[in-house]
Amino acid sequence: MIRAGIYARISSDREGDNLAIGRQLADCEELAGKRGWEVVERYVDSDLSAWSGKVRPEYRRLLEEIEARLIDAVVVYHADRLHRHPKELEEFIDLCQRTETKLATVSGDLDLSTHEGQLMARITGAVAKKSSDDMSRRIRRKHQDIALAGRPSGGGTRPFGYESDHRTARPAEAAVIRECAARALAGDSLRSICIDLNDREVGTVQGKRWSPQTLRRMLMSARISGQREHHGEIVAAGDWDAIITPVETHRLRAKLGDPDRRTNRSARRYLLARLLRCGHCEMKLLARPRDDGSRRYVCASGPSGGCGKTTIVADALELFIVDAVLHRLDSPELAAALNGRQDDPEGAGWQAEIEQAQEQLDELAAMWGSNEISRSEWLKARATIQQRQDTARKRLAALNRTSVLSEHLGNAVGLRERWAGLTLTRQQQIVAAVLDHVVVGPGRRGFNKFDPARLDPVWRA
Repeated sequence: MIRAGIYARISSDREGDNLAIGRQLADCEELAGKRGWEVVERYVDSDLSAWSGKVRPEYRRLLEEIEARLIDAVVVYHADRLHRHPKELEEFIDLCQRTETKLATVSGDLDLSTHEGQLMARITGAVAKKSSDDMSRRIRRKHQDIALAGRPSGGGTRPFGYESDHRTARPAEAAVIRECAARALAGDSLRSICIDLNDREVGTVQGKRWSPQTLRRMLMSARISGQREHHGEIVAAGDWDAIITPVETHRLRAKLGDPDRRTNRSARRYLLARLLRCGHCEMKLLARPRDDGSRRYVCASGPSGGCGKTTIVADALELFIVDAVLHRLDSPELAAALNGRQDDPEGAGWQAEIEQAQEQLDELAAMWGSNEISRSEWLKARATIQQRQDTARKRLAALNRTSVLSEHLGNAVGLRERWAGLTLTRQQQIVAAVLDHVVVGPGRRGFNKFDPARLDPVWRA
């Protein structure tokens, strides 16, 4: 008797009850019975598309058992349940020819041992591929239209900060988002914010602990400022509650997306990491402890391109620079410069430029959605507007330094008292807001003590 294996697949089992799978199996078993074949195995891949490219474990098992000659025939509801990729089809034809395996389908037999049967299988596969391509294109366009209309994607777990309708802000969680955004913009590290949230038992939507990666994704999402993203780009204003402002989203993206935030572990323990320059070659000094653990900054030779001629002890240098920064915070010159920068109409202009560009992008998207312009016209105009918007975002992000210092101007005594209790990240933010960099000159031969004369600080204001 011919041993038959039944293969069934459904690409989406949304009901979760496998009704479609059950129908396929029942029809295939009926067909096998009519042929007088004995069904010895069933292979079922649920919620997996033959076209998605994902591994189908049961399909792979079917091929292995055909190769091992454990079955003599395959029964499926339709040929497209087996494969839609031409490459998969050719491999299956070769395997069936080599093992003399029969194929029967409820929708009509395909005899893969004949040229006519193989041709029909290829035609069926080509039609199925075309159908899949058309469906994918319609789905992509549907999601694009939803995005351009400013509607949420819907489905899935509700976003943190919102109710299950994905539109209405949940007050308690919205307050957490505003707090995290303000702290991140003020210079707190994502890790320190996560530690605080977890200590307070503020969980994610799933009730899990916060991680820096999860927090970064949330804060960089345009959704929390009432804007719609599509493939990482802001394309329209959303029709849901905004928890923070669009300007805050732009600042958060500029800050959290800055590659300079990604430092090595040793650099995070050094206050002046990335702020020191070698007086010989102008390369950045690196945090490099001695074998005994004492901290120092060095100009490292090798792949980094440094000359290797400059070394300075970290502890004394950092104490000196902190004292100079605190003194600078009490200077009338810095206060005047920063106050002028805060009131500078050009600074307010960057914010207006960002908002105006977003309005133009929304209008442009609406024109494309109503077929007033072509896709190529939309892409060309969008690129120009986005370039202008990106420039304004970068200029606005630079104003973060002013906001970091605003509460400390003229109050160096109070800041000095609190300095040791600040996180290293906050200390680095304050120093970097005042100091652009320090050029470290060569040490005097035979002089092993800290020498302030080696330092040439370059102040931001």
